[in-house]
Amino acid sequence: MRVYILGVCGTFMGSLAVLAKEMGYIVAGCDENIYPPMSTQLEKAGICLDQGYDPAHLKKFSPDTVIVGNALSRGNPMVELLLNDNMVYTSGPGFLHDYIIKDKRVIAVSGTHGKTTTSAMLAWVLEHAGLKPGFLVGGVLHDFPFSARVGEGEFFVIEADEYDTAFFDKRSKFVHYKPEMLIINNIEFDHADIFNDMDDIKRQFHHVVRLVPSKGQVIYPANDPEILSVLAKGCWSNQSTFSVNHQNANIIATKVASSGSQFELVNTATADSAIVNWPLIGEHNLNNALAVASAAVAVGLNLQAVARALEKFQGVKRRMEKLYDQGDVQIFDDFAHHPSAIKTSLDGVRSSHDGRVIAVVELASNTMKQGFHKHALQAAVSPADKCFFYFGGDLSWAFPDELGGYFSQVESLLDAVLKHIQSGDQVVLMSNGSFGGFREKLTEAMLERQ
Repeated sequence: MRVYILGVCGTFMGSLAVLAKEMGYIVAGCDENIYPPMSTQLEKAGICLDQGYDPAHLKKFSPDTVIVGNALSRGNPMVELLLNDNMVYTSGPGFLHDYIIKDKRVIAVSGTHGKTTTSAMLAWVLEHAGLKPGFLVGGVLHDFPFSARVGEGEFFVIEADEYDTAFFDKRSKFVHYKPEMLIINNIEFDHADIFNDMDDIKRQFHHVVRLVPSKGQVIYPANDPEILSVLAKGCWSNQSTFSVNHQNANIIATKVASSGSQFELVNTATADSAIVNWPLIGEHNLNNALAVASAAVAVGLNLQAVARALEKFQGVKRRMEKLYDQGDVQIFDDFAHHPSAIKTSLDGVRSSHDGRVIAVVELASNTMKQGFHKHALQAAVSPADKCFFYFGGDLSWAFPDELGGYFSQVESLLDAVLKHIQSGDQVVLMSNGSFGGFREKLTEAMLERQ
């Protein structure tokens, strides 16, 4: 089968392309923006990439089916071609279910934050235990050659996004996966371009809760009010909770170091326990580990096996990935783009660093661009000593004066950040976008000025 993917360089669609290639299909795709790390991974997998949405790409490839990414809408020339020519098309989640995971035991990792790291971590723990899981993770992994694989075992771990499916299917992606086990890390307001309010978001989460079988498992942090309100609408499955230093949860972390780099995992039902010493920091990563431990226990692993795997976990690109480490200045790249995620990332850096912390934030998400979180930004960056904000264009809302530096040009941002960096600083770049090439330019400039 010849498969052509529209929007192939998105994190989900790129991973899906890798799976389709592994299944033996002939795969190609196109995107408006083709850049690393996803483009590098796709080229490594032998997937042909076309620049832009020129209908000629489709005609030349002559696909048996077209997978349409959710970034494409009516009016896109390729969308109009496939409709006018009555071509066979489907969504990414639809293709994934019908051709890859329908016979797998699916573990879906959902939530506003932490999906990528948690799903990558869980896939690694199952791999370390010899279970050879399949997985699809919306990021580039350090522990595996690719961000997705079909897997030889019965389990399939998937990063389960609440964003809509396609222009012709406005349900959340995760309802297509029909998970046996569902992790809900957290629920906050995001994706203002498709959700009106928290009730809209929680309604979609309840749709996926309704699909988990009674023999299955819903895993979530203890006493989270938003998640509890979703479950109160009805939950027919087993439930397992996790928490830091909270004895009424099923899986807890105790004896936690201030940075989160060491802690003890405890199963409160069985008293099984294990000490973890790992390279990650921050309470958000600690909670990710607890969610993973809960799922691992549910499939029959003990906490010692979980701990040994966590200690070898290398993480995901753009999740506090170190870009520069020369002298005593370090620069990290992080995917944080929601106020809560920004704050937890900066809290993690602050807890492990005595020097100055500098935050550079791109307002790249649709919710950020529309100004829905403008009043939460000051608290979000409060752990940092200095903050810079970037948006490549004109904001439709007034940037709060108390936040200080706002830049619309990469060159002026680069000049300001370089002038501010001094010995002992840790710089954290946070965005879910391309940052206008700022990451590469800053790293190059720092190397040149040594």
